Amino acid sequence: MSRAVPHGPVLPVAAVLAALALPLAPGGGAGPADVVSGVVVLYCTVRLLRARRRPLTPVAAVVLGLPVTGFALAALAASSPAAAFAGLGRYLQVFVLVPAAVLLLIRDRADFRLLAWAFTGLGLWQGAVGTHQYLTGTGASYQGAQIRAVGTFGPGDVMGMATAVALGVVCAVGLALDRCGGARQRAVAAGCAAVLLVPLALSFSRGAWIATAVTCAAQLLLAGVRRALKAGLALAAAGVVLVGGLGVGTALLEQRFDSITQVAGAPDQSVRDRYALWTAALGIWREHPLTGVGLKNFPEYRDGHAPMALSAASDTEGAGAAFRRQPLLSPHDMYLLVLSEQGLSGLVAVAGSWLALLVCGVRRLLRERRRAPSAAGGPDCALVACGLLVWQLTDFVYGDIGGPSTVLTAVSFGLAAWWAVARHPVPGVDGRAEGVVTR
Repeated sequence: MSRAVPHGPVLPVAAVLAALALPLAPGGGAGPADVVSGVVVLYCTVRLLRARRRPLTPVAAVVLGLPVTGFALAALAASSPAAAFAGLGRYLQVFVLVPAAVLLLIRDRADFRLLAWAFTGLGLWQGAVGTHQYLTGTGASYQGAQIRAVGTFGPGDVMGMATAVALGVVCAVGLALDRCGGARQRAVAAGCAAVLLVPLALSFSRGAWIATAVTCAAQLLLAGVRRALKAGLALAAAGVVLVGGLGVGTALLEQRFDSITQVAGAPDQSVRDRYALWTAALGIWREHPLTGVGLKNFPEYRDGHAPMALSAASDTEGAGAAFRRQPLLSPHDMYLLVLSEQGLSGLVAVAGSWLALLVCGVRRLLRERRRAPSAAGGPDCALVACGLLVWQLTDFVYGDIGGPSTVLTAVSFGLAAWWAVARHPVPGVDGRAEGVVTR
């Protein structure tokens, strides 16, 4: 069956990323991308009902459905029905419904690459806005100066632009390492990855820096040691030229880089707060080890387990927003958030699902490489999918879900799931994935 509209089914997923390019209204809450992601889930459901076919492989159903039990048990322990409904809905959106919809709407590698380029394009747009904020002093406040690049996300979601740019780097690196892609694609993708290093640095986000470095190293090693060395040297040279040679390496930026290795000796207030929140989360878990305290209940138990060093709120302003004290309502570690609110049973279910996706994705990459080392399609889908998952799992050590940029996490898990556990095309057939709806 020929396609009536190229990439038709996957265009609504691309619209989710496009919605994240829009300026957000102050005050938080659900953003345009959250609404569009809901439309994507509804659209996918209608397509499945029309097709009347089993949508997921058994492995995909188990892996994506595994966290649901933990979410449901934690919702029963929530402090109120409203908190239970909000928490359960958010977790299902990010880790089950949207990833499953993305998996089902991607038909082949061409659809996958479209979304990878959409991630890169979103990173370039947010990075351009963030760089302008830094150069003109119109960004979020950082040590008294309004220079922190936050893109269109504003100071209420300072990790938003960093996440978008970092995921753009991951996708661009994966596309650049495609050995079967055209020379123009590889060159453009490599150039995008190098350019995105500038706004990533200007985000002043240590967690995003660490996660991006770990992920790019993993992608390079999966692509081959020899290519890893060449690409690593080229990327390092580009970073030196763009970040240092163009004058981006200011004293504040250098201080931020140095602070990564000083968190154990003389941490700043943000690091002390994070340590205090981690301590509180572990204390909560020790008192409720099996099922946790329930969804959205971490703030209620935080002060009873946190040390006196916790400031309980952070100051945000700039980028068009007034001064505001933003309360610290989560431990800023996804694993500890799940552990404290859902207990050990919830963490095993959720982390087990993520680990299964990673193992299945890497195994499929290695299996395809053994089957056909130079097969059409190359490793780009694998390197992008595994890279997105590695980035999320690394970043979860320093952050958790929250804010409009969380939709990026949901789409990332969907791309990773498509590569890892979806039905895939048989070589020589028309390129569509067997069992995936094509109408």
